[in-house]
Amino acid sequence: MSENTQWFVVHTYSGYENKVKANIEKIIENRGMQEYIHEVVVPVQDAVEIKNGKKKTVQRKIFPGYVLLNMIMNDDTWYVVRNTRGVTSFVGPGSKPVPLTEDEVASMGIELPQELIDLDVGDTVKVISGPFESSVGGIKEINQGKRTVIVKLSIFGRETPMEMDFSQVTKII
Repeated sequence: MSENTQWFVVHTYSGYENKVKANIEKIIENRGMQEYIHEVVVPVQDAVEIKNGKKKTVQRKIFPGYVLLNMIMNDDTWYVVRNTRGVTSFVGPGSKPVPLTEDEVASMGIELPQELIDLDVGDTVKVISGPFESSVGGIKEINQGKRTVIVKLSIFGRETPMEMDFSQVTKII
């Protein structure tokens, strides 16, 4: 039993994602399992729908039928989650849940445990990969959740804000 949390995926009945999230959160509270199950997430994104000529922003589930859990896997947590109403199974071969890799978690836009980055708004950074490699600019904004920074770069003589992954920039001291 490892004491560090990992992200796991559970399959749910279609349309039950939010109910499963609420049920698991209630169980965590009732059983005092906050130290074992840290976060229950139903990833959503904003989408624009046009109905009867009117634009409306709605939240769509990115992975319908799935709920993500940041938890310590042990017999108790497996049992509690697996037996939550609406959960059909953990994602993994047989009954063995397989944790997501950090890259998979990051690609889903889920916040990883706060990685300390040595960057602050106003810092000057150099772009170390991507189409703007070797460009230099100032950090305008930091988004820990998406693990990105907005860097003001001079492109064709204009200050242009560009969103970049933490891994694409390095601080100039």
